[in-house]
Amino acid sequence: MKFRVPTILCLTLTLAAFSLAAEKTAPLPKDLPPYGPLVPFHAPQAQVKKLANGLTLWLVPRPGFPKVALVIAVRGGLASDPAARPGLSTLIMDTIDQGTRTRTAKQIAEELQAAGGDLSGTPAADDLVMATDVLASKTDAALTVLADIVQNASFPASEVALAKRNAADTLRANESSPSFLANRALAKAIFGSNPYSVISPTQASIAATTPEELRREFARRFRPDHALLVAVGDFDADAFTATIKKLLGNWKAPSFAAETLAPKPAAENPHGIYLVSRPGSVQTTLRLGALGPLRSSPDYAPVEVANAIYGGMFGSRLILNIREDKGYTYSPGSSVQTYRKAGTLVTRADVRNPVTAASLNEIDYELNRMATTSPSDDEMTHAGRYLVGIQGFVFQSQESVARQLAAVWAAGLPPEELELEGERIQKVTAEDVAQVGRKYFSASRQTIVAVGEEKVIREELAPFGLTIHAVSH
Repeated sequence: MKFRVPTILCLTLTLAAFSLAAEKTAPLPKDLPPYGPLVPFHAPQAQVKKLANGLTLWLVPRPGFPKVALVIAVRGGLASDPAARPGLSTLIMDTIDQGTRTRTAKQIAEELQAAGGDLSGTPAADDLVMATDVLASKTDAALTVLADIVQNASFPASEVALAKRNAADTLRANESSPSFLANRALAKAIFGSNPYSVISPTQASIAATTPEELRREFARRFRPDHALLVAVGDFDADAFTATIKKLLGNWKAPSFAAETLAPKPAAENPHGIYLVSRPGSVQTTLRLGALGPLRSSPDYAPVEVANAIYGGMFGSRLILNIREDKGYTYSPGSSVQTYRKAGTLVTRADVRNPVTAASLNEIDYELNRMATTSPSDDEMTHAGRYLVGIQGFVFQSQESVARQLAAVWAAGLPPEELELEGERIQKVTAEDVAQVGRKYFSASRQTIVAVGEEKVIREELAPFGLTIHAVSH
């Protein structure tokens, strides 16, 4: 299955590039007029329906541009994989489109291409997502293929063997990346034995997986009463609903229990340093993480604004400090990550070996500044405009809207959340940001991962007085 870089990531990188170019231009005149009013984002309205078999439909007709984005999501992702098969969801999504009872992998690919699209898949923590973006006139044909896959995927032995070889090669390639090693180590350190600690398969898990096991897991997870179909684009809702009933109305839920979802993690993540040795590295890859709010929490919108001020946008405090002022790194940043039962705040920076300690010191300083001071009016204005502006850019794309709706569903929220999130961001006050700063951002809450030359990391980070735990690959 083909994987795509998320649209929001591409747009964020593009905006960062534009911001960097703007830094090189002459200062703007001082007598420019003030900003105009911030135009709130109005999300497209979803029609919510449910078939007799339990399949949930979120339909978003958007007449005009003649394409339709289709997304099917099912509950149970990486965090629902069996303990003995970490990352099994990756192999499910790699092989789910490689044959059904009536179609070969080649036929599936050709029929979707004839509809103007292809198939992408994402094994997320809480759900598995299949998506395609096709010509509006070919929507029924594309849905016919998707309906066949989710009901009749057969996992042919030859295709599974090929997918296992590819997955093993991909994992070896990933393990040469310090960012991957840091992300994997951080997830394990923050979540411990909680299933959210799994972000990828292991070589042992890949080798042990069989076609029969994939078929069993497929039957366990792909069931209509725990699935969502999102359609966004140029279609008639009533006519398309009739097509959905025809193609998916006979999809039956199995009699056995549904997939077990991940439980809520421990109340606190450990405060310490987790070292992943990477001999010969000329950089130290730093990741700092702490548990944050759920997407459904009243703290979520203030944390989004706080994160933008701290490290989530190009003009943030962290970037102005360790990139623009100190020159320790080129692309630091931070993000808010959410799961159905957990949330995290993550800081990232790849720094030169000699400034490993200095970089962590400045990161701690900025985290503690968020925890002890209020943002300025200018910071609040820029953060609000940035976050609402990103929404406006992202939701121009039908596929982005469909994927975001699937993410909202995975979090257990209604489709209206897309619009409500933007409204909440605009209502966040400086005091709200100060409160969540005290609650979530202090340096003493951070789990720290450092990937690089072991001798350098130990010597550089010894003055911080934290226990350094060696982590195997």
